[in-house]
Amino acid sequence: MINEQNNNNHAETNPQPALRVLIGGMLGMMVAMGIGRFAFTPILPLMQRDLGVSHSLAGWLASLNYVGYLAGALLCAVRPRLLRSASVNVGALVASISTTVLMGLTTSPFWWGALRLTAGFTSALLFVVIAIEVSETLVRSRHSRWSSALYGGIGLGIALSGSFVPFLDRLGGWSVTWLGMGLMAVLLALAGITVAGKRHGAVGVPDGTVATTGALTGISRLATAYFLEGVGYIVSATFLVTMIAHTPGLGEFAPWSWVAVGLAAAPSTIFWQLTASRIGVRPALTLAYLLQSIGIFLSINAGSVLRAGLAAVIFGGTFLGIVALAMSEGARRAGSEGRRATAVLTACFGAGQVVGPPLAGFLADQHGGFSLSLLLTGVLVVLGGILVATDRGFSIKAVSNNS
Repeated sequence: MINEQNNNNHAETNPQPALRVLIGGMLGMMVAMGIGRFAFTPILPLMQRDLGVSHSLAGWLASLNYVGYLAGALLCAVRPRLLRSASVNVGALVASISTTVLMGLTTSPFWWGALRLTAGFTSALLFVVIAIEVSETLVRSRHSRWSSALYGGIGLGIALSGSFVPFLDRLGGWSVTWLGMGLMAVLLALAGITVAGKRHGAVGVPDGTVATTGALTGISRLATAYFLEGVGYIVSATFLVTMIAHTPGLGEFAPWSWVAVGLAAAPSTIFWQLTASRIGVRPALTLAYLLQSIGIFLSINAGSVLRAGLAAVIFGGTFLGIVALAMSEGARRAGSEGRRATAVLTACFGAGQVVGPPLAGFLADQHGGFSLSLLLTGVLVVLGGILVATDRGFSIKAVSNNS
């Protein structure tokens, strides 16, 4: 009996299984988010060049993706038991990869919209499932301090996919680039499944579907700020490469700006977690919001590689940090409803992202550029930072590295 208990304690503190799950989760984030969700950004300029896609159409395609993302997040929030289903989780992974491949096999705006809608839905399911499974595994193994690294997988996916765009473009333009992204997603998914190993089942979620009212009420201001971040950041997330590609003299740098975003994003979650551990979550999150707004304002007149690159690095270095800190803080406040808080915050973030792209695309077509869109979204991010700065729900103590 004592030996069995010792073995269980060893399993709880042994870092190797937890590290494997974390790496597998990061690879999953690369597939679901870095490629399935964000590959559209570096490929969009190719579609505009080869097919004449307008900013307005691009905005609506992006918005449909975020409508799907919102729907998936809401489903996770109101029907968490679905996340128990291995078939649902596997189906979401297959659908995420399939929609990426199929984007390169049609020129119909209708089917593009349907595919982006589906891709958004599946990416939300995968995001919530991966975030819950990895975080709970790390908590059980007493390695929760690693949890912020999970979201770095999104940045790695952005950087990897962006770096292959110029090569795939030379092979066959926009269509081959989508197909290449699909192949990359397959390889990363297989690697993730292999590394993480066989799981004992789908992610565990509570059977109940009704949240404790008090638990989630405490995140209302945080959720509002997160909604504003969703509205504000998504214009850069959708149109950054397009804006740079349409800037005289910066066309060749455009795809590499997305690589810069990914490389800055990958370590940013760890950086912001360390910052929060020293100065507190509220000051760190406020700083991330305000720094991101500076990057957005900087991109308004980004007429040089240095200025455009700096805007890309600031954007990449803040948006995932905001995601990691906001999600962690929401789970802390919600207590036993932490898993539902993950879904609720994701839904608020998704709702914000539905608004930005079509409005930004419309304004860009009407005004011949993105200056007005960037100005408005930068202001929204500042407002989100003010909400965070005045939110008294944050713990006074800084986050411990050993938590």
